[in-house]
Amino acid sequence: MASTGSSYSIVEYFGGDDGYRCGYCKNEKGNFSHGMWSHAMTVQDYQDLIDRGWRRSGKYVYKPVMNKTCCPQYTIRCHALNFQPSKTHKKILKKIKKFLIKGETPVGQCDDGCDGEPMDSAFGEGREVPPVSPVKMQQCQVEHPVISSNPEETEDVRPATSETLREEPASSPAVKGPRHAPKPGEGADPKKPQCRKAKDLRKERRQQKEQRRQDGEALTSPNPASNQPKNLEEFIADSLPDDALHRLEFKRFLCDSPLEAETSPDGPEVGYGSFHQQYWLDGRIVAVGVIDILPNCVSSVYLYYHPDFASLSLGSYSALREIAFTRQLQKQSPKLCYYYLGFYIHSCPKMRYKGQYRPSDLLCPETYMWMPIEKCIPRLETSTYARLSEDPQAGDANALKDLSRALVLHRRTVMPYAAYARKRKGSSDEKEVEHYASLVGQTCAERILLYRA
Repeated sequence: MASTGSSYSIVEYFGGDDGYRCGYCKNEKGNFSHGMWSHAMTVQDYQDLIDRGWRRSGKYVYKPVMNKTCCPQYTIRCHALNFQPSKTHKKILKKIKKFLIKGETPVGQCDDGCDGEPMDSAFGEGREVPPVSPVKMQQCQVEHPVISSNPEETEDVRPATSETLREEPASSPAVKGPRHAPKPGEGADPKKPQCRKAKDLRKERRQQKEQRRQDGEALTSPNPASNQPKNLEEFIADSLPDDALHRLEFKRFLCDSPLEAETSPDGPEVGYGSFHQQYWLDGRIVAVGVIDILPNCVSSVYLYYHPDFASLSLGSYSALREIAFTRQLQKQSPKLCYYYLGFYIHSCPKMRYKGQYRPSDLLCPETYMWMPIEKCIPRLETSTYARLSEDPQAGDANALKDLSRALVLHRRTVMPYAAYARKRKGSSDEKEVEHYASLVGQTCAERILLYRA
Protein backbone atom coordinates (compact mmCIF):
# COMPACT_ATOMS: atom_id res chain seq x y z
CA MET A 1 0.00 0.00 0.00
CA ALA A 2 1.09 3.55 -0.59
CA SER A 3 0.90 5.61 2.54
CA THR A 4 0.56 9.35 2.79
CA GLY A 5 2.16 9.35 6.22
CA SER A 6 4.32 7.21 8.49
CA SER A 7 5.15 3.67 7.38
CA TYR A 8 5.11 2.51 11.01
CA SER A 9 2.45 2.29 13.67
CA ILE A 10 3.62 3.88 16.94
CA VAL A 11 1.90 3.06 20.21
CA GLU A 12 2.34 3.67 23.92
CA TYR A 13 1.10 0.88 26.19
CA PHE A 14 -0.75 1.69 29.43
CA GLY A 15 -1.70 -1.73 30.79
CA GLY A 16 -5.11 -2.53 32.27
CA ASP A 17 -4.92 -3.39 35.95
CA ASP A 18 -7.41 -0.83 37.27
CA GLY A 19 -11.16 -1.13 36.94
CA TYR A 20 -13.35 1.81 35.96
CA ARG A 21 -17.00 2.58 35.41
CA CYS A 22 -18.99 0.41 33.02
CA GLY A 23 -21.38 2.24 30.72
CA TYR A 24 -23.61 -0.81 30.34
CA CYS A 25 -24.30 -2.21 33.83
CA LYS A 26 -23.11 0.98 35.65
CA ASN A 27 -20.67 -0.98 37.82
CA GLU A 28 -18.31 1.69 39.16
CA LYS A 29 -15.16 -0.48 39.13
CA GLY A 30 -16.17 -3.52 37.07
CA ASN A 31 -14.86 -2.57 33.65
CA PHE A 32 -11.35 -3.79 32.83
CA SER A 33 -9.46 -3.29 29.60
CA HIS A 34 -5.91 -3.10 28.28
CA GLY A 35 -5.15 0.20 26.59
CA MET A 36 -2.58 1.95 24.44
CA TRP A 37 -2.29 5.34 22.84
CA SER A 38 -1.85 5.32 19.08
CA HIS A 39 0.43 8.11 17.86
CA ALA A 40 0.19 6.67 14.33
CA MET A 41 -1.43 3.52 12.95
CA THR A 42 -1.40 1.83 9.55
CA VAL A 43 -4.69 0.39 8.33
CA GLN A 44 -3.25 -3.12 8.09
CA ASP A 45 -2.03 -3.02 11.68
CA TYR A 46 -5.42 -1.81 12.88
CA GLN A 47 -7.15 -4.52 10.84
CA ASP A 48 -4.99 -7.12 12.56
CA LEU A 49 -5.64 -5.56 15.97
CA ILE A 50 -9.44 -5.56 15.67
CA ASP A 51 -9.19 -9.18 14.57
CA ARG A 52 -7.64 -9.79 18.01
CA GLY A 53 -10.40 -7.98 19.92
CA TRP A 54 -9.01 -4.41 19.99
CA ARG A 55 -11.04 -1.30 19.14
CA ARG A 56 -10.30 2.40 19.03
CA SER A 57 -11.88 5.44 20.65
CA GLY A 58 -10.17 8.33 18.92
CA LYS A 59 -6.47 7.63 19.37
CA TYR A 60 -6.99 5.41 22.40
CA VAL A 61 -7.01 1.72 21.42
CA TYR A 62 -8.31 -0.77 23.96
CA LYS A 63 -8.98 -4.46 24.43
CA PRO A 64 -11.43 -5.66 27.13
CA VAL A 65 -10.10 -8.12 29.70
CA MET A 66 -12.76 -10.60 28.71
CA ASN A 67 -12.55 -13.06 31.62
CA LYS A 68 -12.48 -10.23 34.19
CA THR A 69 -14.64 -7.36 32.96
CA CYS A 70 -18.26 -7.17 34.13
CA CYS A 71 -19.76 -7.02 30.61
CA PRO A 72 -17.62 -9.05 28.16
CA GLN A 73 -17.53 -7.43 24.72
CA TYR A 74 -17.19 -9.72 21.71
CA THR A 75 -16.07 -8.32 18.37
CA ILE A 76 -18.84 -8.86 15.80
CA ARG A 77 -18.71 -8.76 12.02
CA CYS A 78 -21.45 -9.08 9.42
CA HIS A 79 -21.00 -10.86 6.08
CA ALA A 80 -22.04 -7.85 4.04
CA LEU A 81 -22.38 -9.68 0.72
CA ASN A 82 -24.88 -12.18 2.13
CA PHE A 83 -26.81 -9.75 4.31
CA GLN A 84 -30.57 -9.59 3.81
CA PRO A 85 -32.58 -6.89 5.65
CA SER A 86 -34.88 -8.29 8.30
CA LYS A 87 -38.50 -7.28 8.78
CA THR A 88 -37.37 -4.71 11.34
CA HIS A 89 -34.74 -3.28 8.96
CA LYS A 90 -37.30 -2.96 6.16
CA LYS A 91 -39.61 -1.04 8.50
CA ILE A 92 -36.83 1.42 9.25
CA LEU A 93 -36.08 1.96 5.55
CA LYS A 94 -39.77 2.46 4.79
CA LYS A 95 -40.11 4.84 7.73
CA ILE A 96 -37.30 7.01 6.35
CA LYS A 97 -38.87 7.02 2.88
CA LYS A 98 -42.28 7.93 4.31
CA PHE A 99 -40.72 10.80 6.23
CA LEU A 100 -38.96 12.10 3.12
CA ILE A 101 -42.09 11.94 0.97
CA LYS A 102 -44.77 13.13 3.39
CA GLY A 103 -42.84 14.54 6.32
CA GLU A 104 -44.51 12.05 8.66
CA THR A 105 -42.58 11.17 11.79
CA PRO A 106 -43.44 8.18 13.98
CA VAL A 107 -45.29 8.97 17.18
CA GLY A 108 -44.03 5.90 19.02
CA GLN A 109 -41.96 2.79 18.72
CA CYS A 110 -42.80 0.35 15.97
CA ASP A 111 -44.11 -3.11 16.77
CA ASP A 112 -40.80 -4.95 16.66
CA GLY A 113 -38.76 -2.45 18.57
CA CYS A 114 -37.00 -0.98 15.56
CA ASP A 115 -36.65 2.30 17.43
CA GLY A 116 -34.22 2.69 20.24
CA GLU A 117 -31.45 0.45 18.94
CA PRO A 118 -28.29 1.97 20.39
CA MET A 119 -25.23 1.73 18.16
CA ASP A 120 -22.41 1.83 20.69
CA SER A 121 -19.14 3.66 20.42
CA ALA A 122 -15.82 2.83 21.90
CA PHE A 123 -16.78 3.32 25.51
CA GLY A 124 -20.55 3.46 25.39
CA GLU A 125 -22.92 5.77 27.16
CA GLY A 126 -21.66 7.34 30.35
CA ARG A 127 -18.18 5.87 30.13
CA GLU A 128 -14.95 7.71 29.52
CA VAL A 129 -11.50 6.76 28.31
CA PRO A 130 -9.37 5.84 31.34
CA PRO A 131 -7.08 8.71 32.39
CA VAL A 132 -3.81 8.35 30.46
CA SER A 133 -0.98 10.78 29.77
CA PRO A 134 0.63 9.96 26.42
CA VAL A 135 3.94 11.60 25.59
CA LYS A 136 3.97 14.52 23.19
CA MET A 137 5.95 13.25 20.25
CA GLN A 138 7.85 15.53 17.94
CA GLN A 139 6.71 15.55 14.32
CA CYS A 140 9.97 14.02 13.20
CA GLN A 141 9.27 11.00 15.41
CA VAL A 142 5.97 10.26 13.73
CA GLU A 143 7.28 11.50 10.35
CA HIS A 144 4.00 12.94 9.02
CA PRO A 145 0.58 13.72 10.48
CA VAL A 146 -2.51 11.96 9.14
CA ILE A 147 -4.03 13.83 6.17
CA SER A 148 -7.35 15.38 7.12
CA SER A 149 -10.10 16.83 4.98
CA ASN A 150 -10.41 20.51 4.16
CA PRO A 151 -11.05 22.15 7.56
CA GLU A 152 -13.27 24.76 5.95
CA GLU A 153 -15.60 21.98 4.81
CA THR A 154 -15.70 20.02 8.05
CA GLU A 155 -15.85 22.81 10.61
CA ASP A 156 -19.19 24.13 9.36
CA VAL A 157 -21.01 20.81 9.31
CA ARG A 158 -21.09 20.05 13.03
CA PRO A 159 -24.68 19.65 14.21
CA ALA A 160 -25.94 22.03 16.83
CA THR A 161 -26.54 19.14 19.22
CA SER A 162 -25.02 15.66 19.21
CA GLU A 163 -26.13 12.51 20.92
CA THR A 164 -23.93 9.91 22.58
CA LEU A 165 -21.93 8.31 19.74
CA ARG A 166 -24.27 6.08 17.72
CA GLU A 167 -26.65 5.86 20.70
CA GLU A 168 -30.41 5.89 20.32
CA PRO A 169 -32.57 6.01 23.47
CA ALA A 170 -33.24 2.48 24.61
CA SER A 171 -36.85 3.04 25.51
CA SER A 172 -37.87 6.61 24.91
CA PRO A 173 -41.60 7.20 25.27
CA ALA A 174 -43.53 8.72 22.42
CA VAL A 175 -43.55 12.49 22.46
CA LYS A 176 -47.11 13.61 22.78
CA GLY A 177 -48.83 16.93 23.03
CA PRO A 178 -50.98 17.96 25.99
CA ARG A 179 -54.02 15.81 26.45
CA HIS A 180 -57.40 17.52 26.67
CA ALA A 181 -60.54 15.97 28.09
CA PRO A 182 -63.18 15.48 25.37
CA LYS A 183 -66.09 17.89 25.41
CA PRO A 184 -69.51 16.53 26.36
CA GLY A 185 -71.22 14.87 23.43
CA GLU A 186 -67.99 14.39 21.44
CA GLY A 187 -66.62 10.95 20.64
CA ALA A 188 -66.14 8.44 17.87
CA ASP A 189 -68.24 8.98 14.75
CA PRO A 190 -70.70 6.05 14.66
CA LYS A 191 -70.94 6.39 10.86
CA LYS A 192 -67.24 5.50 10.43
CA PRO A 193 -65.68 2.06 10.98
CA GLN A 194 -63.81 1.50 14.21
CA CYS A 195 -60.05 1.98 14.23
CA ARG A 196 -58.08 -1.22 13.87
CA LYS A 197 -54.54 -2.12 14.86
CA ALA A 198 -51.93 -2.25 12.10
CA LYS A 199 -51.03 -5.79 13.19
CA ASP A 200 -54.64 -6.93 12.57
CA LEU A 201 -54.70 -5.28 9.14
CA ARG A 202 -51.48 -7.00 8.11
CA LYS A 203 -52.84 -10.34 9.31
CA GLU A 204 -56.03 -9.84 7.30
CA ARG A 205 -54.06 -8.97 4.14
CA ARG A 206 -51.97 -12.12 4.52
CA GLN A 207 -55.10 -14.22 4.90
CA GLN A 208 -56.68 -12.64 1.81
CA LYS A 209 -53.51 -13.23 -0.19
CA GLU A 210 -53.39 -16.88 0.88
CA GLN A 211 -57.06 -17.30 0.01
CA ARG A 212 -56.51 -15.93 -3.51
CA ARG A 213 -53.59 -18.30 -3.96
CA GLN A 214 -55.69 -21.26 -2.90
CA ASP A 215 -58.49 -20.21 -5.25
CA GLY A 216 -56.02 -20.26 -8.13
CA GLU A 217 -56.06 -16.55 -8.75
CA ALA A 218 -52.96 -15.23 -10.45
CA LEU A 219 -51.17 -12.71 -8.31
CA THR A 220 -50.59 -9.49 -10.19
CA SER A 221 -46.92 -9.25 -11.05
CA PRO A 222 -45.31 -7.00 -13.68
CA ASN A 223 -42.52 -9.55 -14.24
CA PRO A 224 -41.33 -12.83 -12.66
CA ALA A 225 -38.37 -11.12 -10.98
CA SER A 226 -40.68 -9.02 -8.83
CA ASN A 227 -41.58 -12.16 -6.83
CA GLN A 228 -38.06 -12.05 -5.41
CA PRO A 229 -37.66 -10.04 -2.19
CA LYS A 230 -35.99 -6.67 -2.51
CA ASN A 231 -32.35 -6.53 -1.57
CA LEU A 232 -30.85 -3.79 0.57
CA GLU A 233 -29.73 -1.64 -2.36
CA GLU A 234 -33.22 -1.68 -3.90
CA PHE A 235 -34.75 -0.44 -0.66
CA ILE A 236 -32.20 2.36 -0.35
CA ALA A 237 -32.32 3.33 -4.02
CA ASP A 238 -36.13 3.58 -4.17
CA SER A 239 -36.73 6.81 -6.05
CA LEU A 240 -38.74 9.57 -4.43
CA PRO A 241 -41.55 11.40 -6.23
CA ASP A 242 -40.83 14.88 -7.58
CA ASP A 243 -43.07 16.42 -4.94
CA ALA A 244 -41.33 14.73 -1.99
CA LEU A 245 -41.32 17.01 1.04
CA HIS A 246 -37.67 16.40 1.99
CA ARG A 247 -34.36 15.57 0.30
CA LEU A 248 -31.65 13.52 1.99
CA GLU A 249 -28.06 13.82 0.72
CA PHE A 250 -24.83 12.09 1.70
CA LYS A 251 -21.31 13.48 1.71
CA ARG A 252 -18.06 11.71 2.63
CA PHE A 253 -14.85 13.35 3.81
CA LEU A 254 -11.51 11.98 4.92
CA CYS A 255 -11.18 12.89 8.60
CA ASP A 256 -8.44 13.12 11.20
CA SER A 257 -7.62 9.96 13.16
CA PRO A 258 -4.58 7.88 14.14
CA LEU A 259 -5.07 5.81 10.97
CA GLU A 260 -2.77 6.71 8.11
CA ALA A 261 -4.55 7.52 4.85
CA GLU A 262 -3.40 4.93 2.31
CA THR A 263 -4.08 3.87 -1.24
CA SER A 264 -3.51 0.57 -3.02
CA PRO A 265 -3.76 -0.52 -6.69
CA ASP A 266 -6.21 -3.26 -5.69
CA GLY A 267 -7.95 -1.19 -3.04
CA PRO A 268 -11.11 0.94 -3.13
CA GLU A 269 -11.06 4.19 -5.10
CA VAL A 270 -11.60 6.29 -1.97
CA GLY A 271 -8.56 4.69 -0.36
CA TYR A 272 -8.18 3.46 3.21
CA GLY A 273 -8.46 5.48 6.42
CA SER A 274 -11.08 7.20 8.57
CA PHE A 275 -14.03 9.00 7.00
CA HIS A 276 -16.95 11.18 8.06
CA GLN A 277 -20.24 10.23 6.41
CA GLN A 278 -22.53 13.22 6.65
CA TYR A 279 -26.32 13.07 6.37
CA TRP A 280 -27.84 16.31 5.05
CA LEU A 281 -31.59 16.96 5.18
CA ASP A 282 -32.75 19.87 3.04
CA GLY A 283 -29.32 21.52 3.34
CA ARG A 284 -29.13 20.96 7.11
CA ILE A 285 -26.80 18.39 8.64
CA VAL A 286 -28.68 15.89 10.83
CA ALA A 287 -26.14 13.13 11.48
CA VAL A 288 -22.46 12.26 11.09
CA GLY A 289 -21.11 8.73 11.08
CA VAL A 290 -17.43 7.86 11.46
CA ILE A 291 -16.16 4.75 9.70
CA ASP A 292 -12.75 3.19 9.16
CA ILE A 293 -12.13 1.69 5.73
CA LEU A 294 -9.65 -1.13 6.26
CA PRO A 295 -8.19 -3.84 3.98
CA ASN A 296 -10.86 -6.44 4.84
CA CYS A 297 -13.76 -4.43 6.18
CA VAL A 298 -15.64 -1.25 6.88
CA SER A 299 -15.53 -0.73 10.64
CA SER A 300 -18.24 1.41 12.22
CA VAL A 301 -16.76 3.73 14.86
CA TYR A 302 -19.70 5.86 15.98
CA LEU A 303 -22.56 8.07 14.86
CA TYR A 304 -23.95 11.24 16.39
CA TYR A 305 -27.18 12.84 15.29
CA HIS A 306 -29.49 15.75 15.96
CA PRO A 307 -31.95 14.79 18.74
CA ASP A 308 -34.88 16.24 16.78
CA PHE A 309 -34.63 13.19 14.49
CA ALA A 310 -34.16 10.48 17.12
CA SER A 311 -37.50 8.85 16.19
CA LEU A 312 -36.18 8.01 12.71
CA SER A 313 -33.82 5.30 14.05
CA LEU A 314 -30.83 6.96 12.40
CA GLY A 315 -28.40 4.61 14.15
CA SER A 316 -29.92 1.56 12.49
CA TYR A 317 -30.49 3.38 9.20
CA SER A 318 -26.84 4.45 8.99
CA ALA A 319 -25.72 0.87 9.70
CA LEU A 320 -27.80 -0.36 6.76
CA ARG A 321 -26.31 2.29 4.49
CA GLU A 322 -22.81 1.33 5.66
CA ILE A 323 -23.47 -2.31 4.81
CA ALA A 324 -24.56 -1.22 1.34
CA PHE A 325 -21.40 0.92 1.11
CA THR A 326 -19.29 -2.10 2.06
CA ARG A 327 -20.83 -4.02 -0.83
CA GLN A 328 -20.00 -1.15 -3.15
CA LEU A 329 -16.36 -1.13 -2.03
CA GLN A 330 -16.10 -4.90 -2.41
CA LYS A 331 -16.70 -4.56 -6.14
CA GLN A 332 -13.47 -2.53 -6.28
CA SER A 333 -11.53 -4.54 -3.67
CA PRO A 334 -12.69 -8.20 -3.50
CA LYS A 335 -11.30 -8.99 -0.03
CA LEU A 336 -13.11 -6.02 1.55
CA CYS A 337 -16.32 -7.91 2.31
CA TYR A 338 -17.09 -7.52 6.02
CA TYR A 339 -18.89 -4.90 8.07
CA TYR A 340 -17.70 -4.65 11.69
CA LEU A 341 -20.30 -3.37 14.13
CA GLY A 342 -17.96 -3.00 17.08
CA PHE A 343 -18.80 -5.12 20.12
CA TYR A 344 -21.66 -7.51 20.81
CA ILE A 345 -22.54 -7.59 24.52
CA HIS A 346 -24.89 -10.45 25.25
CA SER A 347 -25.09 -9.62 28.96
CA CYS A 348 -26.57 -6.20 28.05
CA PRO A 349 -30.01 -6.75 26.45
CA LYS A 350 -30.05 -3.38 24.66
CA MET A 351 -26.84 -4.34 22.82
CA ARG A 352 -28.09 -7.69 21.53
CA TYR A 353 -29.71 -6.03 18.51
CA LYS A 354 -26.38 -6.26 16.68
CA GLY A 355 -27.00 -9.97 16.32
CA GLN A 356 -29.89 -9.10 13.96
CA TYR A 357 -27.46 -8.13 11.18
CA ARG A 358 -26.96 -11.61 9.79
CA PRO A 359 -25.12 -13.65 8.78
CA SER A 360 -22.60 -12.59 11.41
CA ASP A 361 -19.71 -13.99 13.44
CA LEU A 362 -18.32 -13.41 16.92
CA LEU A 363 -14.59 -13.48 17.69
CA CYS A 364 -13.46 -16.16 20.13
CA PRO A 365 -11.52 -14.39 22.91
CA GLU A 366 -9.05 -17.28 23.30
CA THR A 367 -8.33 -18.55 19.77
CA TYR A 368 -9.23 -15.37 17.82
CA MET A 369 -11.19 -17.52 15.41
CA TRP A 370 -14.54 -16.37 14.02
CA MET A 371 -17.59 -18.38 15.00
CA PRO A 372 -21.16 -18.10 13.62
CA ILE A 373 -23.27 -16.19 16.12
CA GLU A 374 -25.94 -18.91 16.12
CA LYS A 375 -23.45 -21.32 17.67
CA CYS A 376 -22.28 -18.74 20.22
CA ILE A 377 -25.61 -17.69 21.72
CA PRO A 378 -26.23 -20.94 23.69
CA ARG A 379 -22.80 -20.61 25.33
CA LEU A 380 -23.40 -16.96 26.22
CA GLU A 381 -26.79 -17.82 27.70
CA THR A 382 -24.94 -20.05 30.16
CA SER A 383 -22.06 -17.71 30.99
CA THR A 384 -21.30 -14.05 30.22
CA TYR A 385 -17.72 -15.07 29.38
CA ALA A 386 -17.21 -18.08 27.14
CA ARG A 387 -14.63 -19.62 24.87
CA LEU A 388 -16.53 -19.63 21.58
CA SER A 389 -14.37 -22.02 19.59
CA GLU A 390 -15.77 -25.56 19.54
CA ASP A 391 -12.37 -27.14 19.01
CA PRO A 392 -10.80 -27.80 22.45
CA GLN A 393 -7.37 -28.24 20.83
CA ALA A 394 -7.44 -24.91 18.94
CA GLY A 395 -5.18 -22.13 20.15
CA ASP A 396 -3.98 -18.67 19.18
CA ALA A 397 -2.25 -19.15 15.82
CA ASN A 398 -0.50 -15.79 16.18
CA ALA A 399 0.57 -16.15 19.81
CA LEU A 400 3.80 -14.50 20.93
CA LYS A 401 6.75 -16.83 20.30
CA ASP A 402 9.81 -14.59 20.26
CA LEU A 403 9.82 -11.40 22.32
CA SER A 404 13.29 -10.43 21.08
CA ARG A 405 11.85 -9.68 17.62
CA ALA A 406 9.27 -7.18 18.89
CA LEU A 407 10.03 -3.66 17.68
CA VAL A 408 10.45 -0.67 19.97
CA LEU A 409 11.06 3.03 19.38
CA HIS A 410 13.76 4.28 21.73
CA ARG A 411 15.40 7.70 21.41
CA ARG A 412 13.99 8.10 17.89
CA THR A 413 15.58 4.84 16.80
CA VAL A 414 13.72 1.71 15.69
CA MET A 415 15.23 -1.49 17.12
CA PRO A 416 14.21 -5.03 18.11
CA TYR A 417 13.53 -5.56 21.77
CA ALA A 418 16.66 -7.69 22.13
CA ALA A 419 18.87 -4.73 21.11
CA TYR A 420 16.90 -2.38 23.35
CA ALA A 421 17.33 -4.71 26.33
CA ARG A 422 21.09 -4.83 25.75
CA LYS A 423 21.25 -1.05 25.63
CA ARG A 424 19.32 -0.82 28.88
CA LYS A 425 21.58 -3.51 30.42
CA GLY A 426 18.87 -5.61 31.93
CA SER A 427 15.76 -3.58 31.26
CA SER A 428 13.21 -3.72 34.06
CA ASP A 429 10.21 -3.46 31.71
CA GLU A 430 10.48 -6.93 30.16
CA LYS A 431 7.27 -8.20 31.78
CA GLU A 432 5.31 -5.16 30.58
CA VAL A 433 6.63 -5.45 27.03
CA GLU A 434 5.95 -9.18 26.99
CA HIS A 435 2.38 -8.57 28.19
CA TYR A 436 1.82 -5.99 25.45
CA ALA A 437 3.32 -8.25 22.76
CA SER A 438 1.17 -11.19 23.82
CA LEU A 439 -1.95 -9.05 23.45
CA VAL A 440 -1.14 -7.73 19.96
CA GLY A 441 0.31 -11.04 18.76
CA GLN A 442 3.63 -11.92 17.15
CA THR A 443 2.88 -10.37 13.75
CA CYS A 444 1.86 -6.96 15.10
CA ALA A 445 4.65 -7.02 17.69
CA GLU A 446 7.16 -7.27 14.84
CA ARG A 447 5.55 -4.39 12.89
CA ILE A 448 4.22 -1.92 15.45
CA LEU A 449 6.70 0.34 17.24
CA LEU A 450 6.26 0.29 21.02
CA TYR A 451 7.44 3.62 22.44
CA ARG A 452 10.03 3.35 25.19
CA ALA A 453 11.07 6.46 27.13
